[in-house]
Amino acid sequence: HECAPPIFTMKTPESVLKKQATQAKITKDRAAAAKVAEAKAVSDVTLWTANAKKYAAEYAAEEKAAVDNRRKAKVDGGFYVPAEPKLCLVVRIRGCIGVSPKAKKVMRLFRLLQLHNATFVRLNEATIRMLRLIEPYVTYGYPTRQTVEKLVYKRGFGKLNRQRIPIADNSVIEEGLGRFGITCTADLVHELTTVGPHFKQANNFLWPFKLKNPKGGFSRKTKLLHFMEGGEAGARGEEINKFIKKML
Repeated sequence: HECAPPIFTMKTPESVLKKQATQAKITKDRAAAAKVAEAKAVSDVTLWTANAKKYAAEYAAEEKAAVDNRRKAKVDGGFYVPAEPKLCLVVRIRGCIGVSPKAKKVMRLFRLLQLHNATFVRLNEATIRMLRLIEPYVTYGYPTRQTVEKLVYKRGFGKLNRQRIPIADNSVIEEGLGRFGITCTADLVHELTTVGPHFKQANNFLWPFKLKNPKGGFSRKTKLLHFMEGGEAGARGEEINKFIKKML
């Protein structure tokens, strides 16, 4: 009768046990982070939907008030004068040849560094004076909410860590402007159109819009003339919206 040889069990090395514990911790943390991210995504969508509805109601109320005021003025035999626009859209239409140093400085302040660059400007006495100074090199006017939306959706790029990042989703806006309560595109458009308290931060977050040459191009004879003389340069009021449509 022979004795069976003793069975030796190998002890798991300490390094393997440590690695297994680390992997288990990483997996657990990842699952917890995914759960938190999922909950945040759901709450974010709810918030963004609520904000969009709130802004839509606000815009509809404004339009209705304007229509009512016009009708009332007509009945009373008077005229309704709407409030002065607070937002201006400036587009550079000439290059750098023959530009005076003062005009160059103003265009640098407005971040109009390249041909067909466009930026938003808050209208006040100082900026109106600056716009008059650079009138031969730019065209500007009052954008509608639809124009602002199209520019942000189609040509919108944000500035994050000094990099030009496309606004592909709301996370880009939240990262750049979340601390100001601007977390989605609806918030950004509302802040720009109403020229809200954080307009400066919202405008600086947006990279200058890079537009294309307008459909049909510019006429060589009239490009340098003022808009009021049949040209392209200078103030064009509400007509800027048709012009931007051709350059998107």
